[in-house]
Amino acid sequence: RRKAMVKLPIIDFHTHAFPDTLAPRAMAQLTANAANCGFTPHTDGTIAGLLASMDAVSYHGTPIAASVICNIATNARQMAKVNDFAVATASLPGKKRLYPLGSLHPGATPAEIEAELDKLAAAGIRGIKIHPDYVGVELISPAFDPILSLCEERGMFITTHAGFDPVSPLHPHATPDMILEILSRYPRLTFIAAHTGGADREDEVLAKLCGTRIYLDTSLAAIRASRSAAMGEACARILRAHDPDRLLFASDSPWSAPTSELEFLDKVGLDESTMEKILSLNAARLLSLQ
Repeated sequence: RRKAMVKLPIIDFHTHAFPDTLAPRAMAQLTANAANCGFTPHTDGTIAGLLASMDAVSYHGTPIAASVICNIATNARQMAKVNDFAVATASLPGKKRLYPLGSLHPGATPAEIEAELDKLAAAGIRGIKIHPDYVGVELISPAFDPILSLCEERGMFITTHAGFDPVSPLHPHATPDMILEILSRYPRLTFIAAHTGGADREDEVLAKLCGTRIYLDTSLAAIRASRSAAMGEACARILRAHDPDRLLFASDSPWSAPTSELEFLDKVGLDESTMEKILSLNAARLLSLQ
């Protein structure tokens, strides 16, 4: 069972952690939102909790070697502090295991956005995370244009939440159609859509995004499969249909256990070369580790 795979460092491309002083409050609020959809956290939301959860994984004998932390600025005022945390996390002493992303808010000015990108680039941070639902702005809104264009110009990747989110259950702010429009508008932008391109919109992803140049992360596929066999099979079809060079293993820790997400991937029936790309090689390329 893909014994060669365990020789490669597994990289989880979608996790969350907060400063120790903020984690209890942040997790309480997020857990209350997520509880409406049956999500329960698997860590305490701290850096130490994330590292412990990585070490607890044993995928064919291999733990998770590295995690990408998807920081999110939910308002323009906190953007600089969120990015300061990312920079501080990137410079933690010891073996490099954490790769934080910065975050930019559509309410910030272009000058503020440029200043934050300068700060992130100086720290070696390769990309940013945006969450259109948390900021209440649709992905295709002109408010996102400065972020998208500056990241394209600077060669920084963007990962976005996509599809359903409990914070805005009736109004998804990043749909497959919106993602297609962004790919058209910004042809040189490296763009990553979480949750296999759109949580609860798997059929749309299959019809509209598979085969395009979008990167898809696998986060919460196991959770969706546990709720509906049809949804799990739709996630599996997406992974079989999309370009294997543009798939990224992700858990969305603490909202899903990495072991569960790895076990789901095992059941999809992908060949060893594709699994190596999903679990390690594609992420390493985006993070400039190769």
